[in-house]
Amino acid sequence: MVDMDGCIVLDEAATSSSKHGCVPTDRDISGRLAAGWLLIDKPAGPTSHQVSAWARDLLGLSKLGHGGTLDPFATGVLALMSGRTMRLTDRVLKSGKTYVVVLRLSSDVENAALEGALTELKGEILNVPPKQSAVKIRVRARTLHEVDMHEREERYVVISISCDAGTYIRTWARDLGLLLGTPVELIELRRTCSGHFSEDSTVTMQQLADAVWLWQAGDDPEALERVVRPVEELLVGIPRVFVKDGAAAAVCHGAPLLRPGVVAFDSGLTNGDEVRLLTLKGEAVALARMQVDAAGLEEMKNGEVAKSTTVLMEVDTYPRGW
Repeated sequence: MVDMDGCIVLDEAATSSSKHGCVPTDRDISGRLAAGWLLIDKPAGPTSHQVSAWARDLLGLSKLGHGGTLDPFATGVLALMSGRTMRLTDRVLKSGKTYVVVLRLSSDVENAALEGALTELKGEILNVPPKQSAVKIRVRARTLHEVDMHEREERYVVISISCDAGTYIRTWARDLGLLLGTPVELIELRRTCSGHFSEDSTVTMQQLADAVWLWQAGDDPEALERVVRPVEELLVGIPRVFVKDGAAAAVCHGAPLLRPGVVAFDSGLTNGDEVRLLTLKGEAVALARMQVDAAGLEEMKNGEVAKSTTVLMEVDTYPRGW
């Protein structure tokens, strides 16, 4: 049974059938591709869509979504999602991003003036998509949480930016130039983090191709299993509710989670909180909204505990219990 540290346990005798489902890390490649994701280190040149299409064709999939567009010249973290994980695309798109940028100033600027301008462009700003963007041109409010200058050599400056999703760094660089009174050119742009995943966890397209070759030609899936991750890893940090096998089956068929199906839950939950419903093997059943708080749940004997918003488990992974 999975680690329930920090949980309030309502049914200590509950177990999960060994005949159905499996621990997420034990899934084979077909299972991972049916609900998995991977982090690519996007190279400069192709669009995010092109990288996604190449990976899709390598893996033999009909669809493969990506979480967060990067300019063709930009590099770095690009999340790709397959199968049922594509239901989480909006969540990945809306996760915060971190970038390292290299700028070139068109004229000499004192450090004090540069640091002052960087401070002004921190916090909530108005951010307009550049003309090159595929999205509708309209003013957007975005928050830059951190803006730090790391290096400077004459007119070249290296800056790290931690910001909301949908922040256009090219526009931000243009605005920096307007504040400084001299054009600022964006020379390099690299996304180092997307949500809580960093460039340290990425693989290159060549590494992906090598892993696919070992799987298909060498009948060795180990490398690809390290590359394609279970959907559960995208949900880290969301409060947990552990459910019985029968409850997992019912939720997959559209039923709400009822009190008899709950095994344990994280303490401190309140009505309306988003939670991840997990089996006792740690499999993601669905994302859901709580209909009661923790104190009420402990006292309940029957009734609705949560309603699913996004079902992630394949229907009939567990047999129906009704």
